[in-house]
Amino acid sequence: MIHDTVCRLCSSCCPIEAEVIDNRLIAARRKSFLAPEKRLACAKLNAAPEIVYSPERLTTPLIKKRDGSGFRQASWEEALNLVAQQFIRHREISGARSVAWLRGMAADWGAPWDYPNRLMHLFGSPNTIGNGSICFVARDFAHSYTYGAMAFPEAKNARCIIVWGKNDGNTALGAAEGIHWAKEHGATLVVIDPVQTALARKADLWLQIKPGYDGLLAMAMINEIITNNLIDVDFIEKHTLGFEELRKVAAQYPAEAVADAIWLTTDQIRQVARLYATAKPAAIVDGNGLDMHREVFDTTRAIAMLRALTGNLDKPGGDVLPQPIPVRNIQMKDRLPEGALPITHRYPLFNTFSETWGNQVQGCVVDAILEGSPYPLKMVVVQSGNPLVTMADSNRTREAFTKVETLVVIDLFMTETAKLADVILPATTGFEKTQLNRSSIRNNPMFLQNAVIAPVGDSWPDWKIVFELGRRLGFAAEFPWQTAEEAIDYQLEPAGVTVEQLRQNGKGLRLEELCYEKYTKQRFNTPSGKVEFFSARLAEAGLPGVPFANGMGDDPISFADRSAEYPVLGISGSRDIRFTNSQFRTIPSLLKAGAGPVVDLHPEDAARQGMAEGDLLRIETPKGAIEMAARISTTVRPGTVRLAWGWGDYDPRSNLNALTEDDRRGRATGTSTSRSFMCRLSKV
Repeated sequence: MIHDTVCRLCSSCCPIEAEVIDNRLIAARRKSFLAPEKRLACAKLNAAPEIVYSPERLTTPLIKKRDGSGFRQASWEEALNLVAQQFIRHREISGARSVAWLRGMAADWGAPWDYPNRLMHLFGSPNTIGNGSICFVARDFAHSYTYGAMAFPEAKNARCIIVWGKNDGNTALGAAEGIHWAKEHGATLVVIDPVQTALARKADLWLQIKPGYDGLLAMAMINEIITNNLIDVDFIEKHTLGFEELRKVAAQYPAEAVADAIWLTTDQIRQVARLYATAKPAAIVDGNGLDMHREVFDTTRAIAMLRALTGNLDKPGGDVLPQPIPVRNIQMKDRLPEGALPITHRYPLFNTFSETWGNQVQGCVVDAILEGSPYPLKMVVVQSGNPLVTMADSNRTREAFTKVETLVVIDLFMTETAKLADVILPATTGFEKTQLNRSSIRNNPMFLQNAVIAPVGDSWPDWKIVFELGRRLGFAAEFPWQTAEEAIDYQLEPAGVTVEQLRQNGKGLRLEELCYEKYTKQRFNTPSGKVEFFSARLAEAGLPGVPFANGMGDDPISFADRSAEYPVLGISGSRDIRFTNSQFRTIPSLLKAGAGPVVDLHPEDAARQGMAEGDLLRIETPKGAIEMAARISTTVRPGTVRLAWGWGDYDPRSNLNALTEDDRRGRATGTSTSRSFMCRLSKV
């Protein structure tokens, strides 16, 4: 039987068809506007049955033995009672705020983010923490402070596409198909990336920018567009404020002054600025390559302003503002004690720019455990995350999670983080749970992630774990739902939509027709009601009202001040389509399908240092050292290397984040630079 659902093996939330026979997942296929023979293949989705039925799956609760020698199996009753007891014990001794809930990406950011927020707010702790300071949410914050919401590129209908710090061929295949289709039908493709990705090889113009310097390029482009009067004068006059302030700041970044610093030529900067401003409509696909640098907020603001300056905002084939689904906010933040101070309190604008995103600076968890800043954490629940591998400065992170008094992990597989846990609660895959994903409520159309098989073994869906824990903590009235469907129906009441309706519309349910230029009928969701090139809110908070008004600041590359000792620029590797962050490296077919933990090294550097393909190399920074095999490649420029990311579970010697730092963070978003760093190499 074929079921319509949504794949949650990564963050793309692709609509798929799942084939099920006798309650067993047989295969899954991604839906697409392209004919089947032209669709891009997803290795993870092809391996979905192997993932679901992996012998490595955690399928029963585990409790650490008293002597610390390993884990013993337990019933859900025993495991959840123990977790609830620890919640209550730490609240009685250290206060509710001493308990934190740390969320990774894997369980998605819709209702599975709302449920633990609801639980923690009822419990009295403001410390539900996500990973958004280094992934997506910081860019959402920047878009929102510019024109009120995150704009989405409509690349398929664009005449010019700029892919900026993103590689959708490895992360979002539906988006990649739209880009390829547009290029085949005449669109100009520009890729801005320090690495020659597959998209860069297809591009009409590839800008091999210096990592972390994207903000300077954006400001130089703004200056070029304004200076040459390539702006949309009518839109700027009617729908923006702060144009003069932006013009003055951008004048500090002429192409000829910026080019050398960002590894580009003056002509390249001028060419991309003119292309984007004149080839209408044009879309910008910005991505995770921008996220993991301290200046992500101002960089993304500057890129957002390019859209508005050129008249490409909320236009067909440009970057379109969302038409969100009206849903009930179920997080119950009003139940927190008055004045409850989250551990992320130093980032108040980031904490509050959205009604539901909440707190997203994950490094504060480590600070609170190790330094008691701003107060000590005693217990952490890690849901669908693996901080020992995915967070910056893994050695410090490991120290913290070794020290925390109580650690609970909710996951599918045994991870480096789970090995330290006191209790492990086994979660289901996305094929075994019905849930409302954020991607289905932030914009039309809506797709339901529909459970197509029963849970494997004695694993539970995340919603059930949270609901049952909430009831044990005394919140039965606030968690009255016995099924995911009941909870989703309650959340969707303002939209007048039910789970049953979504199931009947498995191809997608649109509540309203797609609409462009919405700003002609309604104000932008900013304090002024306009696109804000200058933000009074930021200026009042002591932050630049215009991006980079005070210059670039410190070098965005980690350890740049020690380049004499660490002369090679290391780049955190691209996301591999076979895996999602640190997940699925226990799946044999995925491991066989490509390279393992390797470091890409330019042939000139390899020859100069006497290094050959396959040599085991030691890579060092002031934070630590790892080992990876050399792969000779021209995807990187001389003097730089690209290191595979996410292999810390597979081989702790290859944990890239042993090299990265979390010492310096962006003032707005708390983002540390973990994408690029100075390092040194030697043969083992």
